[in-house]
Amino acid sequence: MAEVGFRFQGEMNGTTSVGDKEFDEFLGNATANGSPTESKENVGESNGTNGVIANGETGAFPNDRIKWKAKRPSKFALSRTNSDSSVGGPGRALKNSRRSRNGFSRGLPKKGGAGGKGTWGKLGSEVLEEDFDTGALDPNDPNYDDLNPDNGDVKMKVTQLIEAPLKNGQPSGTQAKVVPDEEICKLIYSAIKEYYDHGDTEEAYFTLEELPWTPEQRHLLVVTAVEAAIDHKPSHREMTSVLIADLYHHTLMEEHYAKGYDLLLKNVDDLALDAPAAPTILANFIARSIADDCIPPKFLTQYIGQIESDHGAVCLNRAQSLLSMRHGLVRLDAVWGVGGGTRPVKHLVKKMVLLLKEYLSSCDIEEAQRCLVELEVPHFHHELVYEAIVMALENLDDRSLVLMTKLLAALQASVVVTSNQMKEGFYRVYEDLPQICLDVPTAHSVLEKFVKKCLAEKIIDDAVARKMPIRARKRFVSEGDGGRIKDDAY
Repeated sequence: MAEVGFRFQGEMNGTTSVGDKEFDEFLGNATANGSPTESKENVGESNGTNGVIANGETGAFPNDRIKWKAKRPSKFALSRTNSDSSVGGPGRALKNSRRSRNGFSRGLPKKGGAGGKGTWGKLGSEVLEEDFDTGALDPNDPNYDDLNPDNGDVKMKVTQLIEAPLKNGQPSGTQAKVVPDEEICKLIYSAIKEYYDHGDTEEAYFTLEELPWTPEQRHLLVVTAVEAAIDHKPSHREMTSVLIADLYHHTLMEEHYAKGYDLLLKNVDDLALDAPAAPTILANFIARSIADDCIPPKFLTQYIGQIESDHGAVCLNRAQSLLSMRHGLVRLDAVWGVGGGTRPVKHLVKKMVLLLKEYLSSCDIEEAQRCLVELEVPHFHHELVYEAIVMALENLDDRSLVLMTKLLAALQASVVVTSNQMKEGFYRVYEDLPQICLDVPTAHSVLEKFVKKCLAEKIIDDAVARKMPIRARKRFVSEGDGGRIKDDAY
């Protein structure tokens, strides 16, 4: 192959011919100095001609200057030069390398792994934001907080140094605003009403501890709780007594009970204006607190001869009588009675039967209605309907039918007994009618008359009346009567 010559253009006085030997020496010096090297095949390339004349002679042209290119090592060059030691190893290492290609980087990920387009931030940054409440770290984020010390330089300026007063040898800090007693009483009343709904004393304790009150206002809990219980049912009064007893030595101390009952005794006349039974109810609360070891028994002795109010004297006398009776402390556990559905079913049935017997003797519908409401078992009113119908069937007289019809009509009109409870009572009688007929053979005919009366008074609807069972056996007289059905006389 013909040897190709190179010519280098001089500055002013022509050109100079350089051979391959001198060019190889020049390349060797350049490599030794640390400059990038070029091969013979790549040196001759230029933007113009390659310095080769068509007829085989070499010559120089004005634009035929050699331009040197500082080529960086490529993956292919590295893999070719190091192919003797490993196959493709350096190329793969360069591909997975995080070092910048300009040769000035330390090989670390950009922005600590938190930068780049479409990234979610540094790993674990969302946990740090939730745990330490650092907020957004990007100033362009809408949630960025300029006042957060972690996000910028916040300079604090101390204008005046105030020493906190000492209380019991410890700095008390800034003095909190004292909430008036009226506001505290409203908050306590709301907590008591909520306690009547769930009945959990522990939950009521946590609610009361969150109130912004002072230790000097703790006695208002006793005052507000007793005043709220006076306006509620006996079952709520029992819940109030349990709450007051459970809060002993936690929220309330002995002096709080004494101060609270002292205020109630002084205001018992005002309480009696709205609730005439207030003196009796307050006496029960005081005696129950003594039985629960919240206040000592000597609490009553300090008021002997000191109370000028008539209602206050009645209250103290009743409390002393409750404590002085035989096994008084044990009986005070049921001073409010056993409330609502916590009582046994047999006990409730006996109460309802006694209620109906007293009604038949007195014919007082309002008293029977009041006694039924005091039982506090609206889910068990179907038992009263059942017992009233059975009692009317067993008595076998028109008076019992008329009185029971009036009672059920009054209970239906006042919504003391709901329509569902009324239907449930009639359905129970229909189911037990075969057993009732064993004791009362004429129960079918009597029940039919009673159902017609109730249907006329609109106590029940047609659907309930149609479900009444018919007589399974018809009684006939002798053959000469023509098959007439004999009326049952009762």
